[in-house]
Amino acid sequence: MLEIEINRNSTIPLHQQIFEGISDRIRSGGIADGERLPSIRVLAKKLGVSLMTVVKVYERLEKSGFIIRIQGKGSFVNNDMKASMKTGYEEEKYGWQLAISDYVPRNRFDHYFTPHETSYQLSVAAISPGLLPNRYIKSEIYKTLEEHPLILSKYGPIQGDEELRYTMSKYLHKQNIHISPDDILVTSGAQQGIDLIARTFIGPGDVVVVEMPTYSAAIDTFRNRGATIIGVPVDENGMQMDILQNVIEKYKPKLVYTIPNFHNPTGHVLSDSRRRKLLLFAEEYQFLIVEDDPWSEIFFEKAPPHPIKSYDSHGHVIYIKGLSKVVAPGCRIGILIANGILLARLLVSKANVDLGSPMLTQKVILPLLDSERIEKHMEKLRFALKLRRDKVTDILSANLPEGIRWTVPKGGINIWLTFPVTCHTDDLLIECRKRHILFLPGSSCFSEEIEKNHLRISFSFLPEELLEEGVVKFCEIVTGFMNK
Repeated sequence: MLEIEINRNSTIPLHQQIFEGISDRIRSGGIADGERLPSIRVLAKKLGVSLMTVVKVYERLEKSGFIIRIQGKGSFVNNDMKASMKTGYEEEKYGWQLAISDYVPRNRFDHYFTPHETSYQLSVAAISPGLLPNRYIKSEIYKTLEEHPLILSKYGPIQGDEELRYTMSKYLHKQNIHISPDDILVTSGAQQGIDLIARTFIGPGDVVVVEMPTYSAAIDTFRNRGATIIGVPVDENGMQMDILQNVIEKYKPKLVYTIPNFHNPTGHVLSDSRRRKLLLFAEEYQFLIVEDDPWSEIFFEKAPPHPIKSYDSHGHVIYIKGLSKVVAPGCRIGILIANGILLARLLVSKANVDLGSPMLTQKVILPLLDSERIEKHMEKLRFALKLRRDKVTDILSANLPEGIRWTVPKGGINIWLTFPVTCHTDDLLIECRKRHILFLPGSSCFSEEIEKNHLRISFSFLPEELLEEGVVKFCEIVTGFMNK
């Protein structure tokens, strides 16, 4: 059942809203491979729009490669990858479920992450377990349970452990963010921070501006709230401010989402002058900035500029910091900083979601953050990850054919590759999966006009020997793919 929400009061044209709604579901597999779409007349009647609006949508879907139109038979989903991942048995057994409508716009994770004991998971943007302080965390778990024997028997504060919030306020002073512990909300990872902001402030028809490309799960989260997503291109200095200003004046966004430090997926850093300009725009046009900062400590040459939040004097910036990625992913701890009534509203959403993050994991990571050990850990991570980055870029330079470009990130954990426009990395992924090579196709990272000639590989997750082996095999597959 095709359910599409459209907002007739939005400045976004109806045909654009309908196109995004259908294309997102096709990319996610929410509409099955080969499934027939409603006829133009049926869909126009269902959505209350003109026949020409639906004609325009279907023509664009066909041109973009999402559907195949067969004269006299109708329009059908063209999604070979999804077909390769399904079995006839599953389709027969669970086929009835296609009649149950849902409101999940897309989820691309099944397209590039398939657990396999021998897979080369270049898709996973996480730190290798061997680089994390596992023994220390293990000892702190035992110590915390001994000192707080009832910690698993009661709820903690919804806003988060007071001691952890105090420690984080001191930690962030080093980045020139001067806030009180009362301005901090502890979340179950940075992803929950994004979700809390979306469910608190974003509803159907609201406009959210993101970098193009951007973090795919953020697109999913905002789209799931019914938002219209507008992308602004990035260059080596981050989001392009001249284009952003035009978008702001035309669409009047409620929120701008940015990853200013070692941007996911491109690795670029938003310059200091552009950070200040973005904040000036927020003050002038009265919108929120969501500053997602997972990797600022992982720099290879010099630290990135101060956070946008450090310049914020009127509460326009909501700052998100993930702690679990660089310390202990299993702890799922993050923080969110907001001022004034924004934080009060977010607290209500947090209470509705989970009544507060687990106290055990908050107490476990506290000693690490409240000591010099965290600085030493970050130094070791920077050194180890820089070696990995250099190894991977050396392999790419020696083995990839001409015509492929990539960034050499100055921090973070990702490398963004750009192929000739005629090469679709969704198709390349099919070839790579056959040899258990996994990467993130760039099409996952675009909110509107999908660019299919990019991909992201992460150099942080695999053990070193598997990383080198996997990248060499990846280059071999790419070379064969380009020579077809």
